[in-house]
Amino acid sequence: MEETLIKKAIAREASAIEALYDRFAPKFLGICYRYCGNREDAEDVLHDGFIKIIQNLDKFKIRSDGSFEAWMKRIIVNTALNSLRDRAKEKGFIDIDPIIDKLDLQEEEVFNPDELYQLIGQEKIMELVCTLPTGYRMVFNMYVFEQYSHKDIASSLQCSESTSKSQLSKARAMLRKKLDQLVKINSKITYEKV
Repeated sequence: MEETLIKKAIAREASAIEALYDRFAPKFLGICYRYCGNREDAEDVLHDGFIKIIQNLDKFKIRSDGSFEAWMKRIIVNTALNSLRDRAKEKGFIDIDPIIDKLDLQEEEVFNPDELYQLIGQEKIMELVCTLPTGYRMVFNMYVFEQYSHKDIASSLQCSESTSKSQLSKARAMLRKKLDQLVKINSKITYEKV
């Protein structure tokens, strides 16, 4: 079915393009939101990303189940990263912090978003991720959700691997602090209700 839909979309059949959008836009909007930090920019990135997907459909080669979604997701992520870079250029700076604050840059325990979703809820986690500074948020998203290596992140963001590791470490520390505060608030509310 997916192959037929792709072929129809390549042929620019409006119903097929609409079906692709309806099927994948909600998931991809979540990805855009994680990178952009607000819904308005996320919707713009989603729109731009889908235009790129449609324009490049004829370049996609079906290899395996899930390869089409992965291909589209890569376009969406790259569109989000390019949008963030463009905004940073307009502001005259990129907030990737090249300074390493004597952090232990060894690989930390793997941050498991699924566990946190169960504990706190996906919406709250996304809200917390969106509060991270842009540089932290980009590296965190690429490493945790997209599972890029620090080498790939460094290449994509044009920074060093140690900067990528530092940004990730700082993002995790900031999220842990916010999560601790959230847990304390939730515990206090639960205690007061009893």
